[in-house]
Amino acid sequence: MAKKEFTLRGKTVAELEELSLKEFAELIPSRSRRTLLRGLSDKQKDLLEKVKKGKNVETHCRDMIIVPAMVGKTINVHNGKAFLPVRVEPEMLGHYLGEFALTRNRVGHTAPGVGASRSSAHRSVK
Repeated sequence: MAKKEFTLRGKTVAELEELSLKEFAELIPSRSRRTLLRGLSDKQKDLLEKVKKGKNVETHCRDMIIVPAMVGKTINVHNGKAFLPVRVEPEMLGHYLGEFALTRNRVGHTAPGVGASRSSAHRSVK
């Protein structure tokens, strides 16, 4: 069975790439739409230019909305400690870059240490 081609509101990725940012904004959810229609910041504009040039892109700009020009590219997004590679897929359109570079690690708890419970208080420390 062939993989179904991605469409966003009936438009393929190739058709989305031909749209302007304002036309694309009409197809995405309201929060992202309002952000795009308000205009991109200077840092977001610089990021978009770097992505279009195809250079190795590292960014702290986690609030950038994923637009069709980014599809298929890998963008290194800072999570507060390191840059995590994010491969942009068509399904990510309209989301923020920061959603795909998590800032908090999962906590894996182990057994309690000495002094953590009442029963460990009676153990010999020798």
